Amino acid sequence: MRPLLTALAAALALTAPAHAAERVIVAFGDSLTAGLGVTPEDSYPSRLQARLRADGYAYRVVNAGASGDTTAGGLRRVDWALKNRPDIVIVALGANDAMRGQDLASVRSNLDAIVARFQKAGARVLVAGMEVPPNYGARYAADFRRLYAEVARKRGAAFMPFLLDGVAGDPRLNLPDGIHPTAEGYRIVVEHLWPHVEPLLKR
Repeated sequence: MRPLLTALAAALALTAPAHAAERVIVAFGDSLTAGLGVTPEDSYPSRLQARLRADGYAYRVVNAGASGDTTAGGLRRVDWALKNRPDIVIVALGANDAMRGQDLASVRSNLDAIVARFQKAGARVLVAGMEVPPNYGARYAADFRRLYAEVARKRGAAFMPFLLDGVAGDPRLNLPDGIHPTAEGYRIVVEHLWPHVEPLLKR
């Protein structure tokens, strides 16, 4: 029995450094992050994980997407997300706020607080912008789009103007609800997200 325990201890000792060296990316968002309507393997965090592995980056991606979440809900979940000790956080929230016609000053304030709290904990933050269709009102849509750039600029965070760039509005890349991407849609999301994530990575 003792030789077996010794062998197990040795095996654990060999594997521990690899896990300890693995940095964490938290994908923090709503159903677009959670991957509503597709398999877990096809969500954008899982596809990002595969891209990281393929390119030799030692990062673990935590899917912290909560379907239906708003910026206010996200602000309440920051402490939970910080338990993962993230090196990088991708913040993609606000679509549900807009769909509910929330006051944009509150959305901006919540998003700013989320980014600030992650940064205070030492994480590098990538703000992924959202957009709403023009039928929400041209001014509302423009102001909503602009608030993401304003928060990213204020906090010195990395910025991707639109998480669903190249995917939104294309029936071939979205589920029948016209909101959530298909597996192929998420492949394109990660393809467009990658140039914004890669500069934040460490070897």
